[in-house]
Amino acid sequence: MKTPQFLQSINRSMTSLKHVFAYSVLLCAAVVLTFAQGNGVSAGGKWTQMETEDKMTGAKKVKFSLQADHPLEGDAQPEIAVFCVGGKWKLSDFRPNLRVARPNRISFTGRPQTRVLVRVDNTHKKHNWNWVNGDFFSMDEDTTRQMLGSNIFKIEFQTDRGPQIAEFSPFGINLGAVKQACGLKPQKP
Repeated sequence: MKTPQFLQSINRSMTSLKHVFAYSVLLCAAVVLTFAQGNGVSAGGKWTQMETEDKMTGAKKVKFSLQADHPLEGDAQPEIAVFCVGGKWKLSDFRPNLRVARPNRISFTGRPQTRVLVRVDNTHKKHNWNWVNGDFFSMDEDTTRQMLGSNIFKIEFQTDRGPQIAEFSPFGINLGAVKQACGLKPQKP
């Protein structure tokens, strides 16, 4: 018995779809492996370090990142990142990875800011951090230096549902690597 033409066409289409699906699975696996490799290496303690090079200038770019000790509501995993370029500190940011409240002040340069309460070991201080599109806060250099030399680091910030506290354990970072990549030394509060 001969298979009708339209069934042969469907069989060829199904075979092509299987190949496309297999190719898609392999492509997704390659992307996941690429991102997994981009997670960086240990920088001591709970810190990770990623290094790249600026293609135009050749300057060395280094990112140190630290995940919070515990997730917040909805399994949001806060993170702190310290960015350095050419051996100098460029910026630090706090990413709560959940929707934060609207800014509650304006800086003298006109940027929106949010007041946060920061605990560094046994000291507490209020800071006005730049609010960036509701995604993250830009930390100041002094707070970054204090965090690097601390055992306990907590940030209380506002969300639409009220205050949240992100807790970090920054101790154990390789301070020599931070000094070389960023020119930063820890500082007591």
